[in-house]
Amino acid sequence: MPILVTGGAGYIGSVTVERLIEKGEKVVVLDDLFRGHREAVSAGVRFYQGRVGDRALVSRILAEHKIEACVHFAALAYVGESMAEPQKYYENNVEQGVALIGTLLGAGVKKFVFSSTCATYGEPAQIPIPETCPQWPVNPYGWSKLLVERVLESYDSAYGLKFIALRYFNAAGATEKNGEHHEPESHLVPNVLSAAEGLAELSLFGDKYPTPDGTAIRDYVHVVDLADAHILALNHLRNGGKSEFINLGTGHGYSVREVIEHARKVTGATIPFQVKPPRPGDPPRLVADPAKAKSVLGWKPIVSDLPSILKSQWQWRRKHPRGYSN
Repeated sequence: MPILVTGGAGYIGSVTVERLIEKGEKVVVLDDLFRGHREAVSAGVRFYQGRVGDRALVSRILAEHKIEACVHFAALAYVGESMAEPQKYYENNVEQGVALIGTLLGAGVKKFVFSSTCATYGEPAQIPIPETCPQWPVNPYGWSKLLVERVLESYDSAYGLKFIALRYFNAAGATEKNGEHHEPESHLVPNVLSAAEGLAELSLFGDKYPTPDGTAIRDYVHVVDLADAHILALNHLRNGGKSEFINLGTGHGYSVREVIEHARKVTGATIPFQVKPPRPGDPPRLVADPAKAKSVLGWKPIVSDLPSILKSQWQWRRKHPRGYSN
């Protein structure tokens, strides 16, 4: 039976669709293309353009394709934008997400994999971060994801919805076909590589954090490893597994300066940068405790070392110099 992938034309969603197809799964994609790219979805995949909160559209998709489960990526995901425009984030991520879940339940679809985030932890009480760490986001993006997590938890208790909420750390990297292309771009790895190509000036936001070199530390995960975790999560639910909240990270963090240094080695470019004030809502350090992902899903990141991440995204950019705009 087909899997509905919302936001399947986006960065992580498109790679997950790619990996699902490689494993012989039938996939239907729903994406409003606000920040996704139609070119990121193979022509042979059934595609619908629309919002996940459009109950009539989602109901039609569920009826036409006899959907088995949903992998839900579709969301706004810029921390800075969420601070400036919180209404947009609560309406899109929470209101639309709750409508989607309700429509799925009404059609009897009770397997749901949710794209959540480590931003739900805010400034974490411990490093590395286990799933039991208190959650108190420091930006509306994190709150929007946490609110949906609470909806899922209560819907499991009340309606029998089985879910896996995957709390990503920093997604990066590319496959040969799909890579990271956002407009505007707020993520470090593509911005570092744009600077290496001389296409943009690189900004380093904050160099006075309480970290060894003063710059923020993040746990980077290759997008292929993330995509494979979603497939493992689907199989967990198919096999009758219970609902879970699971971190997806490597357990190792890199500072912004370390990312730049590794990128210099990969690209051979000098990569100049300017130091600017830290962005509101950015914690100094986010590193996962990935033990639960291994014990529950059998997931272990395979290609998430930083050189592999940078090389894969660099190679994709060399083949797609204008991203999906080609």
